[in-house]
Amino acid sequence: MGVLKSDTLKIAVTGGAGSGKTSVCSRLKEWGLNVISSDTLAREVVAPGTDAFKNIINYFGKKVLLPDGALNRSKLRRIITGDDAARSALERFVHPAITKLVQLKMAQAGKEGERFVVVEVPLLFELGIQDRFDVVVLISAERELRVQRLMERDSISKKEAKDLLDVQMTDDEKAQKADFIIKNDGNIDNLMRSVDSFYKKLYQKHPKNGMKALDRHKIMI
Repeated sequence: MGVLKSDTLKIAVTGGAGSGKTSVCSRLKEWGLNVISSDTLAREVVAPGTDAFKNIINYFGKKVLLPDGALNRSKLRRIITGDDAARSALERFVHPAITKLVQLKMAQAGKEGERFVVVEVPLLFELGIQDRFDVVVLISAERELRVQRLMERDSISKKEAKDLLDVQMTDDEKAQKADFIIKNDGNIDNLMRSVDSFYKKLYQKHPKNGMKALDRHKIMI
């Protein structure tokens, strides 16, 4: 039994690349939940002028910049998937900033009286911040399916997609630490039904007269 840390229920949505996190978060947003996207977080922490941005340019050089002066995140991702030292350096520059921003966004939601706040955090377990959330939802999908999705989404080769997945924690490792697991091995309609089922379970546990506690047992949806 997990006791909630505040009146705002903090929900982390995590999962590896190509698992379908963004689609899940979009659906939860349609249900009216306050959703903070990982893309928004990532862009904010590496925006020109930030400490992370300056550290990245000092380490990688201007070759990782776009013509407009913004960070070329696709190129940077390709570099770090084949270079452990470069990936470690990037993590040192970016991870603390992401952790700080997540905390800031959740605190802001609490001050605004939000009942739920959903944060899409791809590197939740890698960052070691899972305990800062009341509910952890893992979006899981078969590896080969994720490879195909990444190839189509990012216009990359099969090798590049596999290299990206190879540097991430596996779904099996993440599943051991998650409260809810949503499988995304089918089509988008199946995924939406699973998200709706999760939302209804969540809502039933927290009626309008208040949120007291959450049964922390793993639920497969």
